[in-house]
Amino acid sequence: MEVAISAVTGEFVSRFISFLINKYSNSSHVRLEEKAERLQNLLTRVHTVIEEANGRYIMNSRMLMQLKILTEAMYRGYHALDTYTYKGVQDKGSEEVCDSSIFPFAIPVKRSRTTACTSKDKVVHLELHSALQSIEIVVANMMEFVVLLGGCDRMLRRPYDTYLYHDNIMFGRHTEKQKLLNFLLQHNIPSDEPAVLPIIGGRATGKKTLVAHACGDERVGSRFSSVLHLSGDNLLKILEHGRTMLGKMLVVVEFVSNVDDKDWKTFHSFVKTMARGSKVIIIGKLQTLTRLGSVKPIFLNTLPHEEFWYLFKTLAFGSVNPTEHPKLLSIAEEFAKELHTGGSLGVTNSFADVLRNNLSVQFWLGLLNKSKRMIQKNISIYGVHLNILMEQGRQMDITDFALHPLRVIPYTANVPMKKDLPQVTLGELLKDPSVRPKGEFSLLSWKSRIPPYTSFVHFVPNCLQDMSEGMPLSGRKRRGM
Repeated sequence: MEVAISAVTGEFVSRFISFLINKYSNSSHVRLEEKAERLQNLLTRVHTVIEEANGRYIMNSRMLMQLKILTEAMYRGYHALDTYTYKGVQDKGSEEVCDSSIFPFAIPVKRSRTTACTSKDKVVHLELHSALQSIEIVVANMMEFVVLLGGCDRMLRRPYDTYLYHDNIMFGRHTEKQKLLNFLLQHNIPSDEPAVLPIIGGRATGKKTLVAHACGDERVGSRFSSVLHLSGDNLLKILEHGRTMLGKMLVVVEFVSNVDDKDWKTFHSFVKTMARGSKVIIIGKLQTLTRLGSVKPIFLNTLPHEEFWYLFKTLAFGSVNPTEHPKLLSIAEEFAKELHTGGSLGVTNSFADVLRNNLSVQFWLGLLNKSKRMIQKNISIYGVHLNILMEQGRQMDITDFALHPLRVIPYTANVPMKKDLPQVTLGELLKDPSVRPKGEFSLLSWKSRIPPYTSFVHFVPNCLQDMSEGMPLSGRKRRGM
């Protein structure tokens, strides 16, 4: 009798626990769906405001700070929503339900149309909740920004500006665009010297694209009679343009290395003679160039992870709905992590182009594994990460993308462009390694589709040269692999 009572009691307790778990799981799932839906609605509102702000001239520095906050909250929200949506698609049809934080003694119970509550689930839910809180706060404080935005002059929108902020549009950098436009359009402070603005950022972060975007603005074009582009290596060439420089001038100087103080003094003395209202923009990677500026510099840092993920996902999937390819979405997340470390938008665009044209899980996974092996191999050979090699203009080993040993060297002042060599794009090489020409050739990793249409080209020596130069660590390291 006691055994029967014990068995019935145990069964009753087990069913009661199952009932509580299922009830908690269902109510929790409903709440999460409601949060996700609310987040989506708020993101639509915020995105609308940001897109409108991107078409206005915002001269108020505090409004620019608020625009930056709105942008960060928006991309954070999109990332959290993507993570939640992907997790829901991935777990659809799962039958295991548990929640050790509420019922640490519970045994997983079989139930249809529920999802497994793991520690990863909790992280996803926490990210969703945190993103929703952030977006609710910025929306609550957005009304004043919207009212003030209505008083800002509207830009003349070019036809291609009506599309998404990728591909043939400069993605993101909303605040930086406005700061540069403000610099170019505002009147100089009482001074005989042209204002000098440094724009500092790593390789392929969009410095020249930002300047070209601003120079294409209608008001900027009407303010300056002409724009003169100079290389920092030939800084004093400006002296040759003295007689032709009439009216307000905008001088853009690109530095690939530091500048001699004597040359800069000569240059600066000359620009003082230009018409009142002329301005100078200097762009480069070195922080020391900020000493040359007369106003606060603009720094183009690597995009935040959430913003970078939004860009890469949009580029890699194009018009395809990512939730229709949950396995590819998972691989894309890994790709974004690897590419974000390097920070090069050129390489990101090149990979995204190749992936978008072949929505095969096997192809994406194979390319991801090759990329990881390539990064590790360069660390093994040169002792530093691939992004540092790119920043320093040093040669890199990309043999994993080819059928034979392949090292590339960026074209620089020390390695001038060889125009007579055959050229292959990185996208072509990734799709079919057999397209590699024999001997030396140029590898085009990416060419921008928007002004100034910057090309990222590398020199590829033949195999013998490739193996004989710049390999002080490779022999020793390779034997240890």
